[in-house]
Order: sequence, then C-alpha cells, then structure tokens
Amino acid sequence: MDIVLGYADRFVLTPYVYPSTWTEDDPLRQILSLLLITNIGGYILYFMTATINYFTIFDSRLMKHPLFLKDQVRLEILYTVKSVPLMSIPTVALFFIEVRGYSKLYDAVPNSLSDWCNILLSVVSFIVFTDACIYWIHRFLHHKLIYKYIHKDHHRWKVPTPFASHAFHPLDGFLQSCPYHIYPFLFPLHKWTYLCLFVFVNIWTVSIHDGDYRVPLPLEPFINGSAHHTDHHLFYNYNYGQFFTLWDRIGGSFRHPSSLEGCGPIQDILKKENSNGTTSKGKLKKEE
Repeated sequence: MDIVLGYADRFVLTPYVYPSTWTEDDPLRQILSLLLITNIGGYILYFMTATINYFTIFDSRLMKHPLFLKDQVRLEILYTVKSVPLMSIPTVALFFIEVRGYSKLYDAVPNSLSDWCNILLSVVSFIVFTDACIYWIHRFLHHKLIYKYIHKDHHRWKVPTPFASHAFHPLDGFLQSCPYHIYPFLFPLHKWTYLCLFVFVNIWTVSIHDGDYRVPLPLEPFINGSAHHTDHHLFYNYNYGQFFTLWDRIGGSFRHPSSLEGCGPIQDILKKENSNGTTSKGKLKKEE
C-alpha cells in the first residue's frame, strides 16, 4: 500500500491537501491518508468492477427469480456503501503497520529468471494460502453462535448480483479479507505483485456473485465459480471456498452446483415462465 500512498503524496496530498510543514512520514498523516485512500479506492474499485460486470456479464433474468428481493440492487449498494468505512478502520491499521516497514514486502526490481520465478511462486502461494484461510474463516462465520450476528446479512441476497460482492457486515468483510493482509507479514512478496493481487481478489469476489454459471469443463471440478457460490447463498452450508473446491471436498462441504445439473436459479425461472405460459394458453382456449 505504500506504493499507492507514495503516488498519492507526490501528486495530490503533498501539493494540494496537507501543509508543507506536515512531513510525509508523520504517522498521523499516514493514517489519515490511508483512510482516505482505502475508502475512495475501495468505492472506485467496487463500483467500477461491479457495474461493468452487472451490465456486461450478469444474467438479468435472475432478477425475475422469486427469491430476488424488491429493490435488491439498491439495497446491496446501500449496504456496501455503509459498510466500507467501518471495514476500512481495521484494514488501515494493517496497512499502516505495513507502510511503517514491518511486513516482508519488498520492491527490488527483478533482474533475473530466479527473481521472476520467485514472484510467480509467491502468486501461487498467496492464492493457495488465502483460499485455505478464507475457507475456515467463512465456515467459522456459519457457526450457529456467530452466523446470525455477523454473516447472516450477506445471505439476505439469496440470488446475488455483482453489487452483493462487498455487501457484508463490516466485521464479516474484514475477517474474510484478513488472509490477504496477513500473507505479506509471513512471506516475502513484491509490492507491485501485492497490489495486483489485491485488485485481482476484489474482481474475483465480484465474479463469483455475477450469475454467470459457465465454467470451462476441464476446470469444473477444481474452480469455485459463480455457480458454486450461488449454491452457497441458496443452501448455506456448502461451497465455502473462495477460489477452489479443494477445501470444501476435504471438509465435506462440497456441493456440485445445481446450475450445472440443470436445476439452478435460471432453470427455476424458465420453468415458472413455461408454467405461466401453459396456464395462460389454457385459459385462453377455455374462453374461446
């Protein structure tokens, strides 16, 4: 995050926001700056990715589903807008520790094949590590003593849209993001790689709420996509994973997506429409 903070200081905060006497390495200034960057950046990333996804990928037929709430998109957005500032507080605490140099992030320019291999390996280990951690955190949030206080709000959206991707209780959202922040304190990670991965995980979070249930056949047994996660919203105790199905299979919580078996939300809508069409034709014929 110090990369973003550095650019913000250089081009905006130092010349236009803070007095010249307030040094860039002052702890209070860094905390205020990180709060500003995290909130503005979080909103921009959320609205940009969710909106693009909503208008280009999301299957709008899902809005006809009987479990789709009235004004659901507006409610998802409002919930996110209210939660982001609260989620940002503990997040900024971790960013601040990182900026002060206590993480294992590094910014050395890779200049050998070995350096690039280390970066690639760190990407793989980051995804594997966070996937495992998020599975157990997510499953913990479904414990009967915890669920109704923290995670239940996210399950209001039984047939979610991309705008539901960040519509969490603030503590829920922070806990599920913790592995992303903890990783660079445990393992070496290039600063630019970390920034790219941070953007990637936000895009992925939107994508598993986008209602596009298609999965490349060779990847179907391994990837936790929108079809898997929609079943999590519908049936609660299945498919807790973030990226892969591995931990759901290990933990006995894997459910093959109903959409891939021809009995998912889209099929429910089509059956209802066909049923209504048959009924209407029947009535019309009787009247004639």
